[in-house]
Amino acid sequence: MPEFTFKENDTEGLNTLEAVQEADQFNRWMADVVIPHLHGDILEVGSGIGNISAFFLEQGARITLSDIRQPYCQALQEKFPGTEVLHMDLVDPDFKSRFSGRAGSFDSIFALNVVEHIEDHVLALRNMFWLLKPGGRVLILVPAGPWLYNRIDAGLYHFRRYTARTLGGTLAEAGFSVERTWYFNALGIPAWMTGGWILRERELRKGQMNAYDKLVPLAKVLDRITFQRLGLSVLALGIRPGEQ
Repeated sequence: MPEFTFKENDTEGLNTLEAVQEADQFNRWMADVVIPHLHGDILEVGSGIGNISAFFLEQGARITLSDIRQPYCQALQEKFPGTEVLHMDLVDPDFKSRFSGRAGSFDSIFALNVVEHIEDHVLALRNMFWLLKPGGRVLILVPAGPWLYNRIDAGLYHFRRYTARTLGGTLAEAGFSVERTWYFNALGIPAWMTGGWILRERELRKGQMNAYDKLVPLAKVLDRITFQRLGLSVLALGIRPGEQ
């Protein structure tokens, strides 16, 4: 497993978030995929600069945002005034004492392209479990295909890439009942291979994301054709056992 040192000012990550921010069709597609699975009081883990958060707020969702990096939390507060933003590290040794008032308080939690950045991903998911009400849902999206790991993954501090089986197994180890796993964005695979292996990039570039954004209608068709059995990302929907 690769070793990384946490950086409060994450230049590569910020550049990638800003590149993705301009991909309107892609962000809308991702939001359309995740929003139907979430309800009630929602927590977004790893909100970054709010690329997906904005779609929830447009729909009037009761959502709390969070991030491990204080500069992102400040940016979120400025971008979405009136929305609660938590400075949250899911593997903080004092997590439960810091957030004792939040135990069992959320109906839904989601984390998009977050868990792969956390070395102890089981602990992170166990703390999400603790934050959920009984019967609450967690939705996780992470990079798929360990064989696709390349310079971009390393540049973005990805500890790993997943399969549907390994992601589902990780949720189960954290205590969740796994309702469903599926893949997303099959067309992104050749783009990722080109960027990381041929161009030897270490982050996503705006020009690349803008070009890919124009292909989103085709990407949607390809995901339907492949029955979501192949993708650059994989999702899992888990349930905290019990009744609300």
